[in-house]
Amino acid sequence: MTDRPRIFSGMQPTGELHIGNYLGALREWVRIAETDQFDAIFSVVDAHATTVEYAPGQMREQTFETALTYMAAGLDPERVTLMVQADVPAHMELTWYLSTVTALGDLYRMTQFKEKSEEHRNNVNAGLFCYPVLMAADILVYKATVVPVGNDQVQHLELAREVARRFNARFGDVFPEPEARLTNTPRIRGLDGKAKMSKSRGNTISLFDEPAVIHKKLKGAFTDELKLRRGDPGRPEVCNVFTIHCAVTEADEVDRIERDCRSGALGCGECKERLGQRLVAELDPIRQRASELRGDRARVIEALRAGGARCQLLAEATMAEVRAAMGMSTRDMG
Repeated sequence: MTDRPRIFSGMQPTGELHIGNYLGALREWVRIAETDQFDAIFSVVDAHATTVEYAPGQMREQTFETALTYMAAGLDPERVTLMVQADVPAHMELTWYLSTVTALGDLYRMTQFKEKSEEHRNNVNAGLFCYPVLMAADILVYKATVVPVGNDQVQHLELAREVARRFNARFGDVFPEPEARLTNTPRIRGLDGKAKMSKSRGNTISLFDEPAVIHKKLKGAFTDELKLRRGDPGRPEVCNVFTIHCAVTEADEVDRIERDCRSGALGCGECKERLGQRLVAELDPIRQRASELRGDRARVIEALRAGGARCQLLAEATMAEVRAAMGMSTRDMG
């Protein structure tokens, strides 16, 4: 047991993680873990990934690769709990109970449901619609009080807070209301400069890309469409390359890049080259650790099994309270 506040967060196993995942979330998780201020649980949320079409034969390996990436990026199973969502069925059980206190109108207002419905028009399913309730259950089943999220997930966390309030008002004080911990990293767009970074759109830099691949991808990255040649003044605020610089480059160097871009002294090609060097320096240790872990699969699997066993105990303790509060327990039948 621990008296530290509990954190929960997770990512879907939908393929190789990219710099958007890393800069927007994973790097912050590592920083949080290193403080030892929190009882941190980080999950591979595989049940969430079933809301879109996928190849069942690939799910297990993608789940493994996501967990491996967590560890390669610096999440130490000795300091945090790593687990796979589907290994703890209480997530799904609690989702059903929470759905009975979730307003239909709240789910219709979820921005991501509208976006996903557009993206997956041939598979707009009930799971996609109820996704935020499962996300609430992920958090509340461990009574997590802090949730590191990006701006795009704040609406879902607000719903989780509302669901906790409604459950407590109806059945008694069971759940704390989780608070958001926002990352300072600006939202990273894809290399096309328009859409969200996504492997399906082919606009990503993978955490495991070789240095030559990183530099090659950056050469075709979108910058400022009005800055056509060196000497033209640029607009860093509309340039995704500059946005990534803000996440990985030292502050004083970012200031120089912004100044020289606006004056025209810095060309886009040189700016991309500098970014490539920074990304290689940041990602190379992760790529090397991942290679080592692939040679020791048992280490990753053991971490997930140990984490799953711990989470099973935590979740079952919460569910015992939930069932008793809802009158669904035999404990007080006499």
